[in-house]
Amino acid sequence: MSDRHPELDAEQAYLDFAYVCLDESRERANRMTSNYAPSAGGTTQARHERESIVESVLQRLSQLNLGDRSLVFGRIDPAGTGERFYIGRLGVWDREQDPVVVDWRAPVAEPFYRATGREPMGIERRRHFATRGQTLLGIDDELFGDLAHARPEPQVRGQGALIAAIEASRTGRLGDIVATIQGEQDEIIRAPMPGVLLVQGGPGTGKTVVALHRAAYLLYTHRFPLEGQGVLVIGPNRLFLAYIEQVLPSLGEAGVEIAVLADLLRPRVRVDKLDNESTASVKGDLRMIKVLARAVADRQRPLREDLVIGFGLQRLHLSADESRWIVGEARRRSRGHNSGRKVVEELFFQKLAASARKPVDATTVSEQLGNELPIREALDWMWPVLTPAHLLHDLYGSQALLRSANRGRNGGIFAEDEILLLHRTRARHADEVIWRFHDVPLLDEARALLGFRPGKRNADAVRTYGHICIDEAQDLAPMELRMVSRRSLNGSMTVVGDIAQATGAWANDGWGSVLAQLPDKREVQHRELTIGYRIPGPAMTLANQVLPLAAPGLRPPRPVRDDGDPPRLVQVASAAGEQLVDVVRSELGAVVEGNVAVIVPDSLVAPVRELFEAHRLPFGGANRHGLDQQITLVPVRLVKGLEVDSAVVVEPARIIREERQGVRSLYVALTRATKRVAVVHSEPLPDVLQE
Repeated sequence: MSDRHPELDAEQAYLDFAYVCLDESRERANRMTSNYAPSAGGTTQARHERESIVESVLQRLSQLNLGDRSLVFGRIDPAGTGERFYIGRLGVWDREQDPVVVDWRAPVAEPFYRATGREPMGIERRRHFATRGQTLLGIDDELFGDLAHARPEPQVRGQGALIAAIEASRTGRLGDIVATIQGEQDEIIRAPMPGVLLVQGGPGTGKTVVALHRAAYLLYTHRFPLEGQGVLVIGPNRLFLAYIEQVLPSLGEAGVEIAVLADLLRPRVRVDKLDNESTASVKGDLRMIKVLARAVADRQRPLREDLVIGFGLQRLHLSADESRWIVGEARRRSRGHNSGRKVVEELFFQKLAASARKPVDATTVSEQLGNELPIREALDWMWPVLTPAHLLHDLYGSQALLRSANRGRNGGIFAEDEILLLHRTRARHADEVIWRFHDVPLLDEARALLGFRPGKRNADAVRTYGHICIDEAQDLAPMELRMVSRRSLNGSMTVVGDIAQATGAWANDGWGSVLAQLPDKREVQHRELTIGYRIPGPAMTLANQVLPLAAPGLRPPRPVRDDGDPPRLVQVASAAGEQLVDVVRSELGAVVEGNVAVIVPDSLVAPVRELFEAHRLPFGGANRHGLDQQITLVPVRLVKGLEVDSAVVVEPARIIREERQGVRSLYVALTRATKRVAVVHSEPLPDVLQE
């Protein structure tokens, strides 16, 4: 960054003009909402048109409210034209509708992020602005053409603005990177929409924000049809959703749905807590498809004995053999279980009517006997209408039903001790059950098998999306991936993650097992993010000692910053003792206004919480409100995807010992900080950290 650029005042004047135009656009939008306010008058079409206008204007108003976010990031000068294009967060026009600021997603803005000395993309200058609010602080210029060949190719674009953004204190919420998008990131953001785009990215490479910016870019570029079809972003937990929720609104796209898998269930159920990893691995296994199919088939049963019921002065009969035939016919004719109930009822009353001594119509029998208790009990025994919750509640609550559903052609589908991990005490009713997060894909699989309940199509229907972004995809079990695929309207997905950070109960060792469960309508696009922006060099060096064990053969990202504070390795008498408080306070002082995450194995969450409370050290917990406090106590299993100024990693040997993917969990913990890392231990350090 130069001391004072000679064009600083002129560029400040242009920014001032851009903000004036923005204010005028906001005023025009406000006037439009008053002029076109919806009312009860006019035709239905006229009311619909007014409502559509107001909706679009309100959306535009939400885009125009920038708060403290920068409007303009810089400019590009096409070679030999005398033109200039100012690139910013959204498009702004003057009173004559001439462009003042070009939206960063527009095709003309692409060279701002992608041009290099070897591929200048038709521009002769790229200028980056460093701003605070509406004030221009500095300018970085890059020249192209003959001068580009006399200089080494820069590793990053707009390095001054980028480093300033990286070194800014964390807020507990993920920020956008729209002003400092780098070339390899922009290539992913603007990649073609059809098919699956797979992005492997190490810690700090920006894969999460790249996926979110891609969602915003696709909505801008493919407004029709995506605005109607919808865009979905799936995160691993609610803490993560709270962390990322401000990014898309800051880019002017509030219509993207962000969710965890449980939010996608229809009909909705209450979901909380995680299973132990042994149970979770069974629930995530594709063999559960066969188990659930058997469980549904077990609820399609012939009568145990003949049914006899009075009908006026005569008695109607349905034999057990006839009921067996009815069940077989319903299986043959129906695609989903619940739709088969109509077939069963139709044939049931036909057989009853046929048993009468005097001719009688099946409809008459149905109308007169349909509400009789013996009839309802017989139909519900043969072919009950089920919700996914009812099916799993009954299945989990009976070891006999679990064993029956586990029967395969050549013995059990699972070993008996595995299938019985699903057993749990029955509640009084399925509606009272609070399900575990690992039950979610099984409830969804059950919904697919059962189909719509009669008269409940809207309640049971699954929402599909024109594009789906999956973050931390390396941890999704096959059954979870299968659930996501059902939500894809056309196979268009962005899948991001890092195999080295696969730590879940179904940690994938390679992307092949993930892609096997996703749509394959087109060839998969593979991309890799290779530059680490978040983590300073010394901290990355420490983490890279763990990487060969976490993911052998995986290439570590190259850090942008080689300098930084060296990691601290602090031996203490007790991992939950007073010395830990001293370390945390020291880190807090070092980052000043930044935040500190104290990352612990599950077994230390309670002792460290009590320690902080006893020493009156203010701290927050990892919850759906995000990292709202300056100090946050975070279990290592929830820290993935987050970034903080300082990370205090407590007892790495215990993390490795207690976590199913212990080495990978340690790697995740060591790669969360943008400035400082401290490792606190009472047990001997693992060998990989002693080198």
